[in-house]
Amino acid sequence: MSKKIQAIRGMNDLLPDQSPLWQYFEGQVRALMGRYGYDEIRTPIVEQTALFKRSIGEVTDIVEKEMYTFEDRNGDSLTLRPEGTASCVRAALEHGLLHNQTQRLWYQGPMFRHERPQKGRYRQFHQVGVECFGLEGPDIDAELILLSARLWKQLGLFEHVTLELNSLGSPEARSAYRDKLVSYFEAHLDVLDEDSRRRLTTNPLRILDSKNPDMAAMLADAPRLMDHLDEASKDHFERLTAMLDAAGIAYVVNPRLVRGLDYYTRTVFEWTTTALGSQGTVCAGGRFDGLVEQLGGKPVPAVGFAMGIEHLVLLLDTLDLVPDEARGELDVYLLPMDEAAEPAALLLAERLREAMPELRAQLHCGGGSFKSRIKKADKSGARLALLLGEDELAENAVTLKFLREDREQQRLEQATLAETLTSLLAGEPLA
Repeated sequence: MSKKIQAIRGMNDLLPDQSPLWQYFEGQVRALMGRYGYDEIRTPIVEQTALFKRSIGEVTDIVEKEMYTFEDRNGDSLTLRPEGTASCVRAALEHGLLHNQTQRLWYQGPMFRHERPQKGRYRQFHQVGVECFGLEGPDIDAELILLSARLWKQLGLFEHVTLELNSLGSPEARSAYRDKLVSYFEAHLDVLDEDSRRRLTTNPLRILDSKNPDMAAMLADAPRLMDHLDEASKDHFERLTAMLDAAGIAYVVNPRLVRGLDYYTRTVFEWTTTALGSQGTVCAGGRFDGLVEQLGGKPVPAVGFAMGIEHLVLLLDTLDLVPDEARGELDVYLLPMDEAAEPAALLLAERLREAMPELRAQLHCGGGSFKSRIKKADKSGARLALLLGEDELAENAVTLKFLREDREQQRLEQATLAETLTSLLAGEPLA
């Protein structure tokens, strides 16, 4: 026998029993984006490698270690996208979406990073991203945070997440702060781990993100970026927090919340949870006013966020927050009791689907003994079975069998079957 080919490590199949959870989450997101007036954009999963080197930076873990990069047959260097913001900006620039206009965009899809796979984090992972262009005030920052908060409320997650905020200030203020931070870390080289020493010359702000407990005390005493903000950034942050206060959104100012990329400015935020054990980030965002210019456009203020679908679906499932009706369970299993009834059952199934567009009905196919057909009906997970045999055909009726309740079978007329099923599935008693 030939050796079986398996999926690539860290790139998982989404099986039928998991798909309804994803569809539920994605449906909630899509509806919410429409309510806020955000338009969907879809970009290729493969881009020129230069896009990510220029946006993310060549001296970053993502570019140096994690990207899936290859040469195509023309010798061009291409990369599977490791995140969505750069592709969104590239598309907006390429198609003239940012010329003297504002844009509120969102997207969802797979991203790729060669990281160590673990629960909720994979080498092919999926994100929802939201990006707004052309608006520089704190009001759009607040709207994005309120939008995400509304999603948590819709999903039942609001009590399980915490909002953390910080400001990175202007590039000039952050550069001056960077010098102070490097001096502080150089005075504590004996405490820095190997990874932090490497970042000291390339990305010192990311040292503040370290989870190394041996560095916790030293990091707690490090200079705070919030104490070195320029006046305009201070005003922006104060106006943002005032809006969140007025909206009743609680938050924690976290001075160690940073972004390692130079194009980030002013507001940064994360929603975190401890519901899955150790603290984890479920959504992260911030202003990236420098990115459009960095990718060849004129300066355009921008802000956005991204959330990992795998992590959020795991959270919803763990907390049992997915409604039963969203799990894709069948309402009805149509069961012809013998071969003679199969054509009539096929037509009945189509009539019911025509009359009841929301009905989830499956027709038994493949024959078999009556006992095996009943077993398949039960295994389908459907609430009800509609049996069609010689007697039912003669009477233009069906036999209703309750698969999940201890109730007697009933004979129902086909002429009024759609109305009867509608009432029954709504929880109304049979007449």
